[in-house]
Amino acid sequence: MTDQQSQQGGQFAGKVAVVTGASLGIGRATALALGQAGAKVVVNYRSSEEKADEVVTAIEEMGSQAVKHQADVADQQSVEALVARAQEEFGRLDIAISNAAYSAREPFTEANMDEFRRSVDVTMWGAFHLVRAASQQMIKNGEPGSIVVVSSPHAFIPFPNAMAYNMSKAAVEQMAKTAATELVEQKIRINLFQPGWIDTPGERHFATDEELRTVAPTKIPTGRLGTPEEIAKGIVFLADPVHEYMTGSTLLFDGGFCLPWKFRK
Repeated sequence: MTDQQSQQGGQFAGKVAVVTGASLGIGRATALALGQAGAKVVVNYRSSEEKADEVVTAIEEMGSQAVKHQADVADQQSVEALVARAQEEFGRLDIAISNAAYSAREPFTEANMDEFRRSVDVTMWGAFHLVRAASQQMIKNGEPGSIVVVSSPHAFIPFPNAMAYNMSKAAVEQMAKTAATELVEQKIRINLFQPGWIDTPGERHFATDEELRTVAPTKIPTGRLGTPEEIAKGIVFLADPVHEYMTGSTLLFDGGFCLPWKFRK
């Protein structure tokens, strides 16, 4: 480890983190940021195993430790096994990042209900499964912990053709704040992070590169999409134990996207 990495690693030295959906996009950047800061990371993936291997290798090259773990967050037992893996591999769990999500976009009156339910199962139930399993492990360990739930402006803006995702994110916000209330005496902090329009592989399911390049400046006051690396910095901020006074809070990180409409071009 270089002197620079060692200095950066002090922030989360000795801490263990689980990140869901960590093979791509925001989850990948967050896992790397936590590893860069010294955390040992359990890299969750569902189907992108090679990408998960890349994240593990990168974290190890930074001088920290990581393992990959396949799990579909929609399945409660799989998430419980994911959390157990952190305990088995590294002997503790300090940080959990609920990032995995799924969104099928179509009018709700015409929706394929299997896809609609999948959006809810991954985005809402997946977040609940991680928050519950991680909290149970932290309580068992008797140590303070930090859980960050990645939400979205979809929680409060009714974007058309995204009902399943919208309602899932709204539910996730209430879930996280209720959990924060119930767990404050155990010194387990739960905070929400709302990224705006971010340049991730998932965005290519809904728009082409050309559309993203030309439309973003007209929709975002800062004139561009955010990057996963920028978002990871905000998530790491919430996870940092130095912010022990923050719980039940929501951090909006959106380039001004949610400012009043008069700011739109």
